[in-house]
Amino acid sequence: MSYVWTITGVLISAAALVTMYRMLAGPSTLDRLVALDTLTAVTMCGIGTWAAFSQDSTVTYPMAAIALISFVGTISVARFRVRDVERPRGGRGTQ
Repeated sequence: MSYVWTITGVLISAAALVTMYRMLAGPSTLDRLVALDTLTAVTMCGIGTWAAFSQDSTVTYPMAAIALISFVGTISVARFRVRDVERPRGGRGTQ
């Protein structure tokens, strides 16, 4: 059973790293917002995995708080977001 927990931890860590890369390299604010939502979901999965591993249910309260704060934050950012400015793709002198 130890192998299952190790593989789970490695996969959750890999998902967090890939998501953080997308958050830092995202070309638009919506890409970064989706990456932030994904990172909070990965965080909740990590907390849930830890709760199952340690058989301790007290860590589920912060998981519920993260879910509520993430939902409210996502809705407010999506509602009041300013559109990104398109940059010209051509070289010099392109209109």
